[in-house]
Amino acid sequence: MMRVLRNLLYRDIIAAVGYVTLAFLALFFFFDLVDELRWVGRGGDNGYKITHALLFVVLRIPSHLYELMPITVLIGTIYVMARFAQSSEFTIMRTSGMGPWLALRTLMVLGLGFVLVTFGTGDYLAPAAENAGQNIRAIHLAQLSRGATGAWLKERQGDHSIAINVRAIRGPGDFSNVRIFDFDGQGRISAQIHAESAQVSEDGESWMLQGVQASRLTAKADGGMVLQREKEDSMNWKTGISAEMVSAALLKPDRMSTISLFQYVRHLEANGQAAQKYEIEFWRKVFYPMSCLVMVVLALPFAYLHFRSGGIAAYVFGGVMAGISFFLLNNVFGYIGTLQTWSPWLTAAAPGLLYSLLSLTAFTWLVLRR
Repeated sequence: MMRVLRNLLYRDIIAAVGYVTLAFLALFFFFDLVDELRWVGRGGDNGYKITHALLFVVLRIPSHLYELMPITVLIGTIYVMARFAQSSEFTIMRTSGMGPWLALRTLMVLGLGFVLVTFGTGDYLAPAAENAGQNIRAIHLAQLSRGATGAWLKERQGDHSIAINVRAIRGPGDFSNVRIFDFDGQGRISAQIHAESAQVSEDGESWMLQGVQASRLTAKADGGMVLQREKEDSMNWKTGISAEMVSAALLKPDRMSTISLFQYVRHLEANGQAAQKYEIEFWRKVFYPMSCLVMVVLALPFAYLHFRSGGIAAYVFGGVMAGISFFLLNNVFGYIGTLQTWSPWLTAAAPGLLYSLLSLTAFTWLVLRR
C-alpha cells in the first residue's frame, strides 16, 4: 500500500515540477533570445548570425535550469500537496497509514533525487554548455572580453612574481593582446613581454606567444642596468596558468564547476590574491543543490492545510514568492558576505539554513502540534 502511495506522490510531483520548469525555461529562453538579437549581424560575413544566437540561447538553458531547480521544486511540490489536501486525497493517505514522519521521509527521498539532478546540471552540464556558448560568441564576434582591461592573473616563479594581462579570448585556449610583467624578488620590474596572441599548449604547462615584443633589464659589469628590446615571431613561455583559469577571470565564477572553482581558489591563495568572491561561489556550489531538499520539506505542511474551493491559487502564489525570495536572498548574502568579509562557507550556507529553520518550524507547528 505504501509503495502505491509513494509512487502516486512521486509521479505527480515530478510531473508538476517538470511543467513548472518548462514554463520558466521557455520564459527565460524568450528573454535571452530578445537580448541576443542585438549581436546578430556583427562580425562581418562570417559573423554572428541568427542561428548562432539561437544556439547560444539554447546552450544557456542548463545554467537557467540549475538556478531555477529549487524554485520549481518548491512550486511544483506545493501545488501537488495543496491539491491533495483540497481533494481530501492526502486525508485518505493519512488514514491508510502515511503518518507525518513517513510523509517527511518519502518527500526527502524525492528531494535527494532533485539534489542529484541539480548537482549534475550545475557541475557538469551547465559549465560545458556555457563554455561552448562563449566559444561560439568568441569565434563569430571575433573576441570575448570583460571590461576595458581584460583579465589580470598572478603567478609566482621562484622568487619572481609574474603578472599576466589577457585582454580577450578568441577561442578555447586562444588569447589576444597578452601582456606579461616580471617582477624580481625586490618587487622591481625586470621584464615586460607583449604578445599579439597566445595559445595554451596541449599539456597546459606553457603558452606559445605570437608577435612578441620583449623589454628586459639586465645588469652590467659595473653594477648598472641596461634595457634590452627584442622582437620575435614566436616564443614558448613556461607557466602554470591554464586556459580554465583565464576563462575564470573573464567569465562569471558561477559558470564554473566545483572542482575548477576549488583549483582557482587555491591558485589565488598561493599567489597572495583575494579569493573571497570565489570562495563564496565555491561554497554556494556545494550547498545550492541541497536547497531542493529544503524546498520539499517546506512544501509538506501545505498538505495538512484546509482549503476552500478555489483557494489553492493563493498558496501556489505564496510558493512562487517564497521561491523568488530564496533566490534573491541567496544572491544578496553573496554580495554582503564579499563586502563584509564574512566566512565564505557561512555566507553560502546562510540562506539554506534560514529556509531549513522555516520549513522545520512549519512542519512542527502545522503537522505535529496540530
